[in-house]
Amino acid sequence: MGFRRHGPFRPGDQVQLTDPKDKRHTVTLREGGVFHTHKGSIPHDELIGLPEGSVVRSSNGTPYLAFRHLLRDYAVSMPRGAAVVYPKDAAQIVAMADVFPGARVVEAGVGSGALTCFLLRAAGESGTVTSYERRADFAEVARKNVERFFGPEPDGPVGRWRLVVGDFVDCLDETDVDRVILDMLAPWECVDAAAKALTPGGVICCYVATTTQLSRTVETLREHGSFTEPHAWETLIRDWHVEGLAVRPDHRMVGHTGFLVTARRMADGVLPPPRRRRPAKGAYGEEASNEP
Repeated sequence: MGFRRHGPFRPGDQVQLTDPKDKRHTVTLREGGVFHTHKGSIPHDELIGLPEGSVVRSSNGTPYLAFRHLLRDYAVSMPRGAAVVYPKDAAQIVAMADVFPGARVVEAGVGSGALTCFLLRAAGESGTVTSYERRADFAEVARKNVERFFGPEPDGPVGRWRLVVGDFVDCLDETDVDRVILDMLAPWECVDAAAKALTPGGVICCYVATTTQLSRTVETLREHGSFTEPHAWETLIRDWHVEGLAVRPDHRMVGHTGFLVTARRMADGVLPPPRRRRPAKGAYGEEASNEP
């Protein structure tokens, strides 16, 4: 049974309890169950039947705010096989790759399933998502996480999701794909397969961790000849403390988690226009700089 989005709490719901210090706990409600913490206990029966946004108190009087998980909360707290794509990057992928309702989306490197959840939601009831994962253990963790969030029902989002255990290049069988998302160590190895699967105008989006990966990915997209000039960037998030007139940035921020690269598929047989901005001298090494 997946997360319900509205209505009073019911058995089986996952509820996020937040204490006055903003420490959060996830509880799966069951009749007769009890949530224990060093600040006291809370019987599940006291939560069942309450509307979201209620406040319950532990046995020692500590108040807890009760809400259902948002997807961003679930993504960072889900059990992990591989690292997750954090919400700040998942949001950028959905927006900058323009994942729309009805889109046919392919992702390679399913990880723990966090990005898959965002893609399934963005693709909507008429869209599909196919995920390729080389490691069977990672794929199983992702399957459980996606089904835990959406529910295993075939008429729900899971019914629009296909999980393939195998190499993206060897197993890819889709054509006329709208979006290809690559989250792996060597996305440049998959560029040719992605180009063959993408429909003209489709978007490829690569998520990489290091500058060396970023450089090789961008250069491979440029050299392939089927894509527009790649766009590369990263996002940084800084919260702000706001208390009356005391308004200042927090001392800590969510800095680098990864780089993103997007490019669009050109029509077959069409070459992208040459770049008007020439690379800096030495950008491609001394050998390239000395070529006549």
